[in-house]
Amino acid sequence: MFNGSETTAVCVILIIAVAILAWGYNRAKSYGKLGILAWLQSVVLMIPWLLFFVLFAAGIYLNIVGIIFLLVASAGVYIYLGNRLRAAGQDVMIQERAAQRIKEEQELNSQEKRAENEGKISADLLPIPEEDLKIIQGIFGIDTFFATETISYQEGAIFKGNLRSDPEKAHERLSGKLKTALGEKYRLFLVESPEEKPVVIVLPSSNDPETTTLAQKNLALVLFVATIATSLEAVSLLQGFDLFNNLGRYKEAIPLSLGLWLILVAHEIGHGFLAQRYHIRLSVPFFLPTWQIGAFGAITRFESLLPNRTALFDIALAGPAVGGIVSLLMLIVGLILSHPGSTFQLPTGFFQGSILVGVFARVILGEALQQPIVDVNPLMIIGWLGLVITALNLLPAGQLDGGRVVQAIYGRKIAKRATIATLVLLGIVILINPANSIPLYWAILILFLQRDLERPSLNELTEVDDHRAAWGLLALFLMLITLIPFSSGLAGRIGIGVHY
Repeated sequence: MFNGSETTAVCVILIIAVAILAWGYNRAKSYGKLGILAWLQSVVLMIPWLLFFVLFAAGIYLNIVGIIFLLVASAGVYIYLGNRLRAAGQDVMIQERAAQRIKEEQELNSQEKRAENEGKISADLLPIPEEDLKIIQGIFGIDTFFATETISYQEGAIFKGNLRSDPEKAHERLSGKLKTALGEKYRLFLVESPEEKPVVIVLPSSNDPETTTLAQKNLALVLFVATIATSLEAVSLLQGFDLFNNLGRYKEAIPLSLGLWLILVAHEIGHGFLAQRYHIRLSVPFFLPTWQIGAFGAITRFESLLPNRTALFDIALAGPAVGGIVSLLMLIVGLILSHPGSTFQLPTGFFQGSILVGVFARVILGEALQQPIVDVNPLMIIGWLGLVITALNLLPAGQLDGGRVVQAIYGRKIAKRATIATLVLLGIVILINPANSIPLYWAILILFLQRDLERPSLNELTEVDDHRAAWGLLALFLMLITLIPFSSGLAGRIGIGVHY
């Protein structure tokens, strides 16, 4: 039977998981059958992890074969639901097109009359030259975006009206016409107004993201060197000596530092590969040195406008996905290679600090986790550090990878709320455990450097597809179980702790 603390820990974890699924369901049900099928896909991705944890909490331990079976079964159901989703989507698309055609015919006359009666803003009040303004107004039409009002905005203009086709197709045609008429002089954004209606914003290309300056590149170089130093120092402390007081032993710290840097580089390669696929320029990475775990990853800015939210999602998730996979493989291989007499000796309580790490350790190391000290291979330590770095970058806040993922899936309003919630949660963690400086460091970083959302993409209206939304939810769930620790009672229940 569970005692009070064990029951509380299990309930908290399950409540978080159920809350994520319930949030997704409430969002999905408004889309009918398509939304429910998409939500079920996200459920299927999370079920193996939830089932695995619940069985663990109940004292039922699956071996590697059982884990593989769960993952394969989940993948099979996921593919089946995907086929159902595509079939249902085709039927809905046909119905929507028919309804849209009728609606367009009914509204066309009334909109044309309203457009003629709308108060026109004088070209003298707009920052766009009158000749350019006339050309821009000429790109709109009843088959893309029917403009009814022009408003001055920054160095460009906002065009209010009615979107008359699929956002992706409308943006593609409008941008093509604008580029043909005026070259690269202006950029066209299709976004949602505060009134939640589609609007077109046209801004001069001089407002494009700035490239990294020489001073910023020098700062990146300084941070890079500092991160090398802190990573060497962090792994030397893990090995039982202080490198800065024993510089002659630097060779001993290099191998583990290389493992950590492999994870950091894999993370940045993931971002870079997808950015190159979308023809997006990224700034040089600004690495974040720290004494605690060597590095907190890197900050990377977009130096190009993003075409849509799908590009934002793919580029943002690619880094944590690649870095996380490399870290997890290191963790698993390190655990498999661990044996009595391995290089590192860790107290058993160490494995209570992360649900994800503790579960894998219990599956692979078994009864060894019931001893006071556990001998582990160095790869296990590096894998754990990599998972922590990946999880911290997946926090749903601002311009962190997790914040970008939430913005891509749910839009800017939800992303702002998620940022505030993350900062509040970090504040609570700091108050509960003031001795741990990592939450404080991360809260300061978000508050002063990363709290702002990513600038809107050129087509902000087209949402990411349901497959990406499901993978994004899975990534956020894995982030949680990486950072959330076991309670001592629950850890003892599943065999992580000293056995008397």
